[in-house]
Amino acid sequence: MSDVAYYTEEGLKKVRDELEALEHVERPRVTKEIADARDKGDLSENAEYHAAKEEQSLLEFKIAQMKNTLSKARLIDESQLDASKVLALSIVKIKNIDNNKEFEYTLVADALSDLANGKLSVNSPIGQGLLGLEVGDIAEIQVPNGMMKFKILNISR
Repeated sequence: MSDVAYYTEEGLKKVRDELEALEHVERPRVTKEIADARDKGDLSENAEYHAAKEEQSLLEFKIAQMKNTLSKARLIDESQLDASKVLALSIVKIKNIDNNKEFEYTLVADALSDLANGKLSVNSPIGQGLLGLEVGDIAEIQVPNGMMKFKILNISR
């Protein structure tokens, strides 16, 4: 599995904007909280200081992760994609063969996945199992709960 993640211009802008906010809004806020807590005296018993330092650590980790994600990001030209096959950024309508429920997902990069809003990571088991298939194909996908079968009903962009 490749570490490269494909984004639309809009999706890449969203990730960059979030990183910008973390670096230029959240980082200074946390730094100020640490300074304010430090001014209150004994650091060994200062819960505010320790909480702010922990928040800083988590924030720096998240910033590093996002920078890593962006370093592997590639802009994709949707007009060049084959609409007859499931690819990254495809909108796929599938039917679960076992219970006849239909679902529609947009296959997106990990950083943009949001299952509640129909955005499924291309690196998830279902996303991986759908890649390359065409309308009418049956995908047999191993998921944590066992084997699932999905029929591809429609592919769009």
